[in-house]
Amino acid sequence: MKAILEKIEQQIAEGLYRGASLALYHQGKWEEYYLGHSEESVVTQAGLTYDLASVSKVVGVGTVLIFLLQEGTIELDKPLVTYYPRFHDKSVTIRQLVTHTTGIDPYIPNRDSLDFAGLKEAIEAIEVTGDKQFRYTDINLILLGFMLEELLGQPLDVILQERIFIPWGMEETQFGPVSPAVPTVKGVQAGMVHDPKAKVLGVHCGSAGLFSTVEDLKVFLDHYLQEEFARHLAHNISTSKPRSLVWNLEDGGWLDHTGYTGPFLLVNPKQQLAAIFLTNRTYDEDNRPLWIEKRRELYQVIVTALESQT
Repeated sequence: MKAILEKIEQQIAEGLYRGASLALYHQGKWEEYYLGHSEESVVTQAGLTYDLASVSKVVGVGTVLIFLLQEGTIELDKPLVTYYPRFHDKSVTIRQLVTHTTGIDPYIPNRDSLDFAGLKEAIEAIEVTGDKQFRYTDINLILLGFMLEELLGQPLDVILQERIFIPWGMEETQFGPVSPAVPTVKGVQAGMVHDPKAKVLGVHCGSAGLFSTVEDLKVFLDHYLQEEFARHLAHNISTSKPRSLVWNLEDGGWLDHTGYTGPFLLVNPKQQLAAIFLTNRTYDEDNRPLWIEKRRELYQVIVTALESQT
């Protein structure tokens, strides 16, 4: 795992982020590493709580959807309005939502001035275009979260607790704000949700807003590594960019999902490999194009190193 640690140390030295919590699964066990600092004079250590940002999509709604599909409660090619009649467009399907091929234009005028009711109403009336190519947008998972609440008759936070976090023993995973937590922006109170839509939607947001720890995410990925429900996820279900159900799908059966604030998860049920990378890369500055490029480099190093261990 030397190559992975060297790459992270290099990125820390470049100022890409101050530090990171890392867990790697290979040869049937987890290894943990803590590098650098989470903020000035605070050394990265075990037990830290991070804002998951869009990693929330798979830790929460995405996993519940897998269960409901396997139970036959929902069907991939049914329109969203079958389960969520409040949505205005009858053409948008569950498959399109979970693969980001809805054609939704995510722009919401005056978004940051809207309250919960106003933002929810705007999302339910969001424009749907004819472009069904892959276009990643939070709106898809927010709508799926609303659908789960309608379908199951509970707030999303209760659904996630009852169907994932409590049964799996994930006691440190919850919607923010939380305390204590690793700060995501210098000068902003730690534990506050970074994502602007998740701030407004709170415990009803399917796209972001969850906080978690390395320990809980190890438990989460253990279920993907060990249980039958994850076996079919390596199949592409999109007509555009290769995608699994909410997860991104890469060569070799790798599933991954990233988050704006810096975290990402990798899991390969077939090869029995996984990685958890948690950081607060937005703490000092937010150069997203550079981060996307450098994250891809780190991804490749991790995958190559893990596959060489099998």
